Amino acid sequence: MGWTPLFLQMKDKNVLILGAGEVGTRRARRFLETKANVIIIGKSIPEDIIELGANPKPQEEIEKWVKWSDLVVIATSDYKLNESVADLAKDKLLNRADYPEEGNLIVPSSFSIGDVQLCIFTNGKSPLMAKELRKRIQKVITAEDILQLELQDFTRNILKEKVEDQKKRRAYLYEILNDENIRKYIKEGDLESAKEHVKQRFN
Repeated sequence: MGWTPLFLQMKDKNVLILGAGEVGTRRARRFLETKANVIIIGKSIPEDIIELGANPKPQEEIEKWVKWSDLVVIATSDYKLNESVADLAKDKLLNRADYPEEGNLIVPSSFSIGDVQLCIFTNGKSPLMAKELRKRIQKVITAEDILQLELQDFTRNILKEKVEDQKKRRAYLYEILNDENIRKYIKEGDLESAKEHVKQRFN
């Protein structure tokens, strides 16, 4: 298979999107959200993409913008054009919507629940099942889980100042996770009382 999941820091990176259809514009929005510099080349580029910050360029300048880019996304239905741009981008990070396995970077289906970001990759076997799995996962993760995540982050920051031993910090985090009083606060949606309980525990 050869693929492994990674998160890339894309802020201020240069992204070229080839194709302004459904896939191209969806990828453009995604990289614009990360504060990347996005150039898009395609027919009938939606106004909202431009308003979000994408910079439209003519197809005749493809070679120039491939050289400029850190990441090239190919998302057109023109096979010959895709192949020629893929050849130009052979030393770049390359995402191909048409033939993902011929690129070196996959943009998986992803979604966020609070600060939890989840990605689903089916190795190209079924985008439909990726959507179905996403729906199931969204039903499983609860508001209580998100509050517990916030509390764990809060607790970790306290422990970093008070406990040097990493194994002890981990043990304390499990204690907080399983603390009945804290579970009660979390179930009631009372994060502040849960934090206060943590503070008292480590004073």
